[in-house]
Amino acid sequence: MPSPQQARAQASAITSGRAAPEAETAAPTVRLRELFDGPRLSPGQRRIAQYLIEHITEAAFLSITDLAERVGVSQPSVTRFAAAVGFSGYPALREKLQAIALSALGSTPATTAEKRSNELQAAVDAEIANLENMRRDFADPDQVIAVGRALSRSTPLTVLGLRISGSLAEYFAYAARRIHPDVRLVTRGGSVAYDALLQSREAGGSWLLAFSMPRHGQETLTALRVAHSAGLKVALITDLALGPVADEADAVFTTGTGSRLVFDSYAAPVLMSAALLQAMTDADPERTQARLEEYEQIAEQHQFFLKD
Repeated sequence: MPSPQQARAQASAITSGRAAPEAETAAPTVRLRELFDGPRLSPGQRRIAQYLIEHITEAAFLSITDLAERVGVSQPSVTRFAAAVGFSGYPALREKLQAIALSALGSTPATTAEKRSNELQAAVDAEIANLENMRRDFADPDQVIAVGRALSRSTPLTVLGLRISGSLAEYFAYAARRIHPDVRLVTRGGSVAYDALLQSREAGGSWLLAFSMPRHGQETLTALRVAHSAGLKVALITDLALGPVADEADAVFTTGTGSRLVFDSYAAPVLMSAALLQAMTDADPERTQARLEEYEQIAEQHQFFLKD
């Protein structure tokens, strides 16, 4: 990810109609990815970005009406997209796109399948970068180990994930129940979440593990505040190290999300979840072994799984 200084330099070059010298010689798809990668785009805006990347030589000369129709969005959505990537409006964005498209003329056109393949490869590359960052963070595993021990001791242990974060919370809770005697999953916000958090604290719970992934919901922030007011400590897995949600956490694990495709991908958050689960198993190995053996006996008795 570019530094703030680099980002400002790129933005200045874009808004003034000039590209950075090294960008002038880059492939059109690379230049477009650099243009669209900086801001956090909504899924609808990513659809526009993907269409422009895949059809740059044609799309750069479309009117706002035609582009909106091709992508399947409204004209105001295109205008908001232009503003999100740093332009005063669609005309300014189109001028930039046309300059990139003209540089692509004369190069060997790729097939649609090849372009899509390249976009998927770019998504994988972004996730590899997220995992490489996590690998460097794991050079000092003390925080993961300490929080894993604390989660293991919290009975009950509450796991919160609202909206898109619900699937990550479900994964963690499903695995944690194999090694922990009382795991409570909260995937609904509002008063339902508040009741669950208050009841968890009254039952003796001391920690909440929460997931907050883009787009971050107001209801998640409110739930964390309720948890704190009830006396629960909060461990948070999120993509933002700073901000109001992170401010409500006692321990924050920052993991990158893949944002190359229309919808985010979550390789790094899932791996972080697995690391915390590992720390929980190591915190009480005797309980872990006893519960896993008991579960295997039940699974065998009731034939939960197919035979290999």
